[in-house]
Order: sequence, then C-alpha cells, then structure tokens
Amino acid sequence: EVHLVESGGGLVQAGGSLRLSCAASGLAGADYAIAWFRQAPGKEREVVSCFWTSDAGTYYADSVKGRFAISRDKAKNTVYLRMNSLKREDTTVYYCAASREARLIDGGGPEGKNEYDYWGQGTQVTVSS
Repeated sequence: EVHLVESGGGLVQAGGSLRLSCAASGLAGADYAIAWFRQAPGKEREVVSCFWTSDAGTYYADSVKGRFAISRDKAKNTVYLRMNSLKREDTTVYYCAASREARLIDGGGPEGKNEYDYWGQGTQVTVSS
C-alpha cells in the first residue's frame, strides 16, 4: 500500500523560506514521479514542481521558477520542496502526489492532476506580509 506523508508547512513572513517534505512508502516496481501541487480556495489544484526518479529530472511551474527547488533523498524515500522568497500568493495547502512516469509521459506531462494515483493529506503554508 502506498502512503505519502507531507510535513514542514507553517507560518512564515514574506521573503522567508520553508522546506516541505514528502515521505513515500510502498512505491516499488516502476519509475515514479513525485510532484508537489497546491490548491487555493476556489481554485484548481495546480502543479508546483515534479521530480522524476528515473533520471533526477525536475519540472517547475513558471510561478515558482528560481524560488523553489525540488530534491530527493533516495535513502529516506523522501522528496523535498525548498521554498525561498515566499510571497503571500504562495499561501495555500500543498499536496504531494505520485504517479508512474510512463503514465505522465503518455498524459502529456506532470501538470495533469488526474494522472496521479496517490496523494498525501496536504500541509498548510501561510505567508504573512
């Protein structure tokens, strides 16, 4: 059984930093991509960043390029999202998700939330001015 558990959210001032963690268990037998999504109230869930475990490739949404960095500790089965220069508009719930890389490739890329089989419970990030 697959489990994704997020942690690291919290309250931070604008311009500050946070590091989110996604601890994954039960993913085996295929190359998986691990992504971070966020969803503000009343808005669609959108991809923030994605890590391709097969080649350590990364993807970032334009809104976070240059500010966020995704990485993985293979030994800990954990993917991190380092968020720097946080803005008020980054405030929302962040979710970790996993999908087989082949499925994302067939689906046109990491942006499609419907292509992910597994989701974490979410962690709240609040950026104050």
